[in-house]
Amino acid sequence: MARSRTSLWAFVLIIAAFAAAPAQAHAAPATYTNPVSAGTVDTFPDPAIIKAKDGKWYAYGTTNPILNSKGETGEHILPTLTSTDLVHWSYAGDVFALSAKPSWWPAGTRPWAPDIRYDNNTYHLTYSLSVGGIALATSDSPAGPWTDRGLIVPTSNGCPSGTIDQAMFTDTDGSHYLYWGSYDTICAARMNADGTALAGPVTRVGHGRRMEGGFVVHRDGFYYLFYSDGGCCDGAFSGYTVKVGRSTSPLGPFTTPTGVALTDLTSKDGIVLAGSGNGWVGPGHNAIVTDLAGQDWLVYHAIPQNDPDFPPVTGANGATLNLTKRPLMIDRLDWIAGWPVVRAGAGPSAGSQAAPVTRWTVGSTFSSSADGFTGGFSWSSGRLVASSGAASSSARSVSGDVRVEGDVRGEAAGISYGPVTAWLDSASRRLVVDGAVSGSAPLPATFNYQSWHTLVLTRRGAALTVSVSADRLHDDVATVPLTLPSGFGGGRIGAVSRSGAAEVDNLGAAPLHTPVARRVDDPAAGRPLAQYSDEFDGTAPNGGWSWVRQDPAATVTGGELVRPTQAGDIALGSNSAGVLVRDAPPGSFVVETRLQFDGVRGNQQAGLVLYDNDNRFVKLAHSVLPLAGIAGSFLQQTEFTKEDTRASTNAVTSGPAFGGPAPATMWLRLLHRDGVARMATSRDGITWDWGGAWTLTRPAALKIGVIAMGGTGATARFDYVRTYAVRPA
Repeated sequence: MARSRTSLWAFVLIIAAFAAAPAQAHAAPATYTNPVSAGTVDTFPDPAIIKAKDGKWYAYGTTNPILNSKGETGEHILPTLTSTDLVHWSYAGDVFALSAKPSWWPAGTRPWAPDIRYDNNTYHLTYSLSVGGIALATSDSPAGPWTDRGLIVPTSNGCPSGTIDQAMFTDTDGSHYLYWGSYDTICAARMNADGTALAGPVTRVGHGRRMEGGFVVHRDGFYYLFYSDGGCCDGAFSGYTVKVGRSTSPLGPFTTPTGVALTDLTSKDGIVLAGSGNGWVGPGHNAIVTDLAGQDWLVYHAIPQNDPDFPPVTGANGATLNLTKRPLMIDRLDWIAGWPVVRAGAGPSAGSQAAPVTRWTVGSTFSSSADGFTGGFSWSSGRLVASSGAASSSARSVSGDVRVEGDVRGEAAGISYGPVTAWLDSASRRLVVDGAVSGSAPLPATFNYQSWHTLVLTRRGAALTVSVSADRLHDDVATVPLTLPSGFGGGRIGAVSRSGAAEVDNLGAAPLHTPVARRVDDPAAGRPLAQYSDEFDGTAPNGGWSWVRQDPAATVTGGELVRPTQAGDIALGSNSAGVLVRDAPPGSFVVETRLQFDGVRGNQQAGLVLYDNDNRFVKLAHSVLPLAGIAGSFLQQTEFTKEDTRASTNAVTSGPAFGGPAPATMWLRLLHRDGVARMATSRDGITWDWGGAWTLTRPAALKIGVIAMGGTGATARFDYVRTYAVRPA
């Protein structure tokens, strides 16, 4: 083997020395417009995505009426889409045909929320059943046919909430983990070696009102647990929001950017994606995919504000269903100061955006030929193959900040970038890098060298990082960080076999993405509007206030408006609580209060409203809500709810979203601009967590209001209500 390594190294130096001029030019930037599934399918909820070993991307969605606009009145079970660019998608069939449902499925079930992984030359697709339970299907191809492997997590499994919305993850030691749960707990457990059953204790890793859709990635030493809370699928009243916590262990504890544990009984900060009022409602249930430039993208569904609902459809379970349209969306995922956020905090995109990089500057999927790669490898059946120690290289070279990747299989298979080679050494059981720099990292004891893995070399300046994973889903099993020597100029890319048979596929290089380092500016309060404000420094509210249903217990004392919570409410038909209201200023404004609240029983709440009438308002409140599945446990929640008339049914509907933590003393803000209300909270009155937005149907009629309701026994103290102009951006 020593002679083989020496001769190969000499060959790599020769091809680097005679490389063509470096290729650095970018293609003209492509664009896309959400939803990327438009024109292909009507809806694609709960998407999962993978870059498959045939070089294409595949997406899998929840059972839904994907072709309703084409005249179909029923659903497709776990539909599949495929794409070569993450923007233009084609329908590729269903995981299960309606006529071929597994016989063991309980009556009335609809499969939900698929998750896709690749392991040991096999695609593993887990899915949940609407009646509870998690199942597995496997295939040698991302397009199927799929083999049913049965139930892998029963409904009763030690997690106190629903057994749905699962996602797998592979750790650096090769161990598989499963995350699942819904309404209102996410659980996790270690799996067996082949990922077909739970093999460790069930751990609760998150509590939150309507918390679900857990998805874990490993990055820079942290495990990031993405999840969604709020309502997923209630048309224009869906408050879905993507949030995140991180940990140094795959089983937690996970904490938010401000240090709140995901298991704490309060709502959470760490918002990754929320509605912004630009036409998209309830963005959530995410997966993550990385383009060829190394840029991450959040893949999710969202609801079109102006066309949110299907007509009644026949479900895959035979029932008549009223469903919400949730098409497939993608947006850039930025990592800023160690935390992920979509489009630097701008939220779901509307209009033309720069598209993912899905074409290499140099490289090939080898679908029909060796495509300019020459040397010791030959082309066979859509890949490069070598029967003994060999190397092949591209005709062109690359330099500068670059990302090189390739799929490899074999006992000593690898790829090269100029005078650097990265390869999988079965003899030492290590990922090895040698040439201009050298280093190594151990591979898991269970690592299968005869299964496809993706090697990635990422160069930014003098920093070179080499990693290997099975499926490019932020689950690297080995990473080698290195520093390139001064004057390193790059070179050609290539396929390598250090000994024995090797296969290399999907090999290419693209200029590395430029990361976004700064968040977009949050809204800011401008000049005070004293005529719409009250410091509560007298013995009664000032003259601008009036009551919708007088609350005789409300007093102004000690510089505060004191309101004991009432037994009534203003939710749907329960229009019995008092609302203290005053006119809102015309145009855009911010209204703020400092609230002290001691609620401990379910549904007690206090806060601000933008109020038209009892059936049309937006509420931002500190609410006490029950924790589903755990009797006697309650969550302190920042609740941001819209109530209005649903256009498709003409019925009054209410839908919640949830913001950051809700301590006993907190500051609340509502921003109103152009018919859109957006919420923010603070724990010090200085630093604000901005959350989602609701669109209002009659914004000109709104008044500013104060509420304290949902059950007697608690007291709300409002230090002031201040209204401001909005500071220009």
